[in-house]
Amino acid sequence: MTEVVMTKITSDLRPEVPIPTLQEAQQFDWSTATAKQRGIYGFDSRDVRSRPFNMLRSRLMKLHRNKGWRLFGIVSATPGVGKSFIATNLAAALSRTPGVDTTLLDLDLRRGSIASNFGIPVERGMRNFLEGTVPTLGELAVHPEGERLVILPTDNAPARSAELLSSPRMDAMVASMRARPTHSLFLCDLPPVFANDDAAIITTKLDAFIMIVEEGRTTRKQIQDALHVLDQAPCAGVVLNRFDGGLLADSYGYGYGAGYSDYYNK
Repeated sequence: MTEVVMTKITSDLRPEVPIPTLQEAQQFDWSTATAKQRGIYGFDSRDVRSRPFNMLRSRLMKLHRNKGWRLFGIVSATPGVGKSFIATNLAAALSRTPGVDTTLLDLDLRRGSIASNFGIPVERGMRNFLEGTVPTLGELAVHPEGERLVILPTDNAPARSAELLSSPRMDAMVASMRARPTHSLFLCDLPPVFANDDAAIITTKLDAFIMIVEEGRTTRKQIQDALHVLDQAPCAGVVLNRFDGGLLADSYGYGYGAGYSDYYNK
């Protein structure tokens, strides 16, 4: 009797949540010049600045082939180390892979910056979907003109983020992501680990995460503690951003800015 009841409850908690395709996403104006102005180089493999993101793409594609992983989180221990910049450019690089459908989700519900990176206004976003005030993801999905990347942005409004990310609606969305064809890959831009428990909640639902650290800013202890907090999910790699002398040496990462301190303290 208990088993039947539990099955019924689980079914009720996982309603169908269609994941928008490229054809269903609303197009916004985009060009190569716009991409470069906004520091998004991953769309252009001829630009030398796309090279580190192409290498990261190769790493994820290898994990996809060997382990079947398709849902990846991009996370950092603390704000301002270029996490969202790398998530944006890595998603752009992935979207150029033949036969791969790429979706970039902004799950930093309190301080989302993916929309800002692309210069698109957001009136409603992932926060609204998880709250239930937006019924479908199709109402949020956008894509840059001429590119094969679907973006699910969020806004910067106050949110009960931990509750929303633990909600049945979130679980239903993840279930739908996993139900998509195997050539569909998802990159999720996550909040910093020590901002609250959001990153720890989300990573348990994904296949793996990539940790972004910055030379001279992220400490060894912060890395160790962050990896300990996220130890329920596999780490697909650690990226050293703005490394003097390495592939990610250029200091064109996006930080959260001074306004993030209030969110971090909360």
